[in-house]
Amino acid sequence: MNAIDVLSIKQRFGIIGNSPLLNHAIEVAAQVAGTDMTVLITGESGSGKESFSKIIHQLSKRKHGQFIAINCGAIPEGTIDSELFGHEKGSFTGAHEARKGYFEVTDGGTIFLDEIGEMPLGTQARLLRVLENGEFIRVGSSKIQKTDVRVVAATNVNLMQAVDKGKFREDLYYRLSTVPIYVPPLRERGNDILLLFRKFATDFSEKYRVKPIYLTEEASALLVQFRFPGNIRQLKNIVEQMSVLEFEREVSRETLQKYLPAHQSSQMPALLRDAEHRDTSFSERDILYKVLFDMKKDMTELKKLVYELLQGDSYTNGDELLKDHQDLFSGVSQEKRQEPIVNPHLLLENGKNKSNTIELDKVEDIIHETEEDSLSLEKKEKEMILRALRKNRNKRKYAAQDLGISERTLYRKIKQYEIE
Repeated sequence: MNAIDVLSIKQRFGIIGNSPLLNHAIEVAAQVAGTDMTVLITGESGSGKESFSKIIHQLSKRKHGQFIAINCGAIPEGTIDSELFGHEKGSFTGAHEARKGYFEVTDGGTIFLDEIGEMPLGTQARLLRVLENGEFIRVGSSKIQKTDVRVVAATNVNLMQAVDKGKFREDLYYRLSTVPIYVPPLRERGNDILLLFRKFATDFSEKYRVKPIYLTEEASALLVQFRFPGNIRQLKNIVEQMSVLEFEREVSRETLQKYLPAHQSSQMPALLRDAEHRDTSFSERDILYKVLFDMKKDMTELKKLVYELLQGDSYTNGDELLKDHQDLFSGVSQEKRQEPIVNPHLLLENGKNKSNTIELDKVEDIIHETEEDSLSLEKKEKEMILRALRKNRNKRKYAAQDLGISERTLYRKIKQYEIE
């Protein structure tokens, strides 16, 4: 395919953008369209996967046949077999007459199966038979029927992970992905975002009979940096909202910021992507607890060190104690080590205070304050645990989920604080 062919396809199917990833996906779709090979289109929700299925159908020899797009995730599990393959009269409650399924109706055409990962395992077995032999059986029938249908499937999930979890048939996956096409998400398409913004702004200005909105340079930079988890669909909604609600046609960075969800503004990867990772990884609260407990432990050790120094008899004893507790300062830089928190030679000389030493009562105040901080931390943690247990009627599993820690950690804390 050359650049002129790709451009004509974009114009024909209303595709906006010049991203290399987008152009490559269009080229692959055009090249495979003339064959009867099964195609698997992958990409995030809202990235425009259905447009590529239409490209494949319209550029194929089946373009005069029927094209049907089916969302597998929107059809209930109990009726999807009937929808796809048809049923006989009386085959189930409510089947008052025989009905043709989509594979029978679109004989000689193309079926686009969106969200193929949501298809039940039983239906997957029926689909595999269609792909391999062109055969299917209506629900409630024993008669084998033939069909000549081109299948184009799409998914926004990782099907290999679904195979590993037993939610998707491995043989069907390899049969579907004869030719894979990757549709890039909007955040990977660079300045295509601005082209789409202008296109949508023009469309809505005509629809609502207002002047089209436009972005300042700062707003344009912000828009390109936005993650767009909802992809083109989300961008279109944002442009429509601003076209209707904003009186000023020039959209500043501050104005645009109001329409961009704060928790989705960064293009940095999320720390925890899904519930499964959340179960097997440390949560941010777990990490915070660990840091606080380590600090408490270090302060307790420091308190013991100061007490021992105050009870010492000589410089030698103080030096030996510092050596024994040098691990307390292992994480401190060299500059910090040259200025010890408490210098035993200033505190003690033969067990007596000197005029230029730190007063004993001030040291004791510091120790007392440290101890109170430690006790306060334990008190707060115990209160949080008690509140979580009361809220969840003493069910440790749900209390641990509210606290953001594992059930094992919660059990250990209950024993530590002697909570009944």
